[in-house]
Amino acid sequence: MTWSRRAGPSGCLRAHDEGVNMSGRGTQTYDPVVRRSYSLVGPDTKKAVEAGFDDAEWYRAPIDADRLKVLMVRRNGRPALDAVLWLALLGGAGTLAFFTLGTWWTIPAFAAFGALWGGSGDARWHENGHGTAFRSRWANDAMYNLASFMMLREPTLWRWSHVRHHSNTLIVGLDPEIGVPRPPPLFAIALNYLNLINGPKMFGKIVMHAFGHIEDFTRVLVPADKLRRVVWEARVFLLLLVGTLVAAVELGTIVPLLFVGLPSFYGAWLLWFFAITQHAGLREDVLDHRMSTRTVYINPVFRFLYLNMNYHVEHHMFPAVPYYNLPALHEEIKAYLPPPKTSMLDAYREVLHALVMQRKDVTWEIPKNWEPPVESNGKEMGTRELLRVTSSPDSGEADLGPSLLAPGELAPVEVDGSPYVLCRTLAGGYAFIDDVCTHGRARLSDGFLDDCVLECPKHNGRFDVRTGEAVRLPAQKPLCTYPITEREGRLVATMRDDRESAALLEVSAERTL
Repeated sequence: MTWSRRAGPSGCLRAHDEGVNMSGRGTQTYDPVVRRSYSLVGPDTKKAVEAGFDDAEWYRAPIDADRLKVLMVRRNGRPALDAVLWLALLGGAGTLAFFTLGTWWTIPAFAAFGALWGGSGDARWHENGHGTAFRSRWANDAMYNLASFMMLREPTLWRWSHVRHHSNTLIVGLDPEIGVPRPPPLFAIALNYLNLINGPKMFGKIVMHAFGHIEDFTRVLVPADKLRRVVWEARVFLLLLVGTLVAAVELGTIVPLLFVGLPSFYGAWLLWFFAITQHAGLREDVLDHRMSTRTVYINPVFRFLYLNMNYHVEHHMFPAVPYYNLPALHEEIKAYLPPPKTSMLDAYREVLHALVMQRKDVTWEIPKNWEPPVESNGKEMGTRELLRVTSSPDSGEADLGPSLLAPGELAPVEVDGSPYVLCRTLAGGYAFIDDVCTHGRARLSDGFLDDCVLECPKHNGRFDVRTGEAVRLPAQKPLCTYPITEREGRLVATMRDDRESAALLEVSAERTL
């Protein structure tokens, strides 16, 4: 029985430079004559899948596993304070806007209200959608649903859309959230600062879904057993919006709509002010977030409004780290990242130059003036020590040796060449489960264990390690669990196939989700 360190990806890959991805298969290349299809059901979707981009392994910067575990810890106090402050500012701006109606002061008051609603609400939607803002699940879900309505984003549809965005960031044909395609539609981008392109489309989908019509885009993203939920969420949203419209008509004033509905449009400028710096102008079809995502240094006020999403490379590499720990994560891995843009002005200079150049030539890339440092083999990405053992051919048992885990810790284990995770709950009990997430094929041993719940590091899906049950989307299928006992101070796992119990758990998974 020996311990060794499990290796991660070998390093940075630039698809447009080398023409291969991390699996060694060919990548997409631009055709300067034929426009690419950004549809999820278009020809580039098939090409991306054939090239090996779908559910591929991405580069992650090296970081000490114990330090990463600390950074993934969630709290309730900090996000609650931020949420109360945001809601207080929103309520204060709304109150000021109402009591200054008929005066010039109502204009800046509504401008602030709209920015907090239709702009800063995006960051709240995003962080609580990942389920990492609060430790409390109900608090994350409550804030996510509230912010979803404010942003006109149907909760279930957009949850699955954002999962796909993280799986396939800027992979053409697979990422549904590429906000700036090539060649960049400059006029449409400008209109979206008032949500005049995306807003009507999202409202149209709400109406369509409310009447039970589900189009191909939604069917591609959302599992079939969740489509009914999409319909009912759309009906609730439509009822609230129509109710506001009816109130405006009955009162003979547009004021109700200025507080509900229209802020999603006239306040969207702040959303786009921040969001366009995330990916615009950067490389498509590359399995390295350092090439497709941008980190920008901004002031504390902007960071509060944006919930630290200016550390966007860091967020995409380690989405299990909550927003309030992203600055610390940045300090840990910044040596392996390109130099951040020094300000929003600096970022906008790069973005605007790239958009102008890509209007002329869709193959144009931002010049790469940074080389990643050589990474030592002793400090690989977020890995924990791997235990390799062989099971007994007679009993089917695997001796894992004496327990080296403290309560709340986990460790990767390889039995007969297959990956598993050994977990110890805060109560001191042990659990032994499959290491591969049933949703995104990520290694759960790189994830975050919160007592009895293990979170996938890729899409934030969660499992109860005692039963294998999936307890948070996007994970739906349960993990297999294996009996583990302690004999004379040593842990022994019975490597039976638990597929039957896993199938039974699928029946109850829907009730939990």
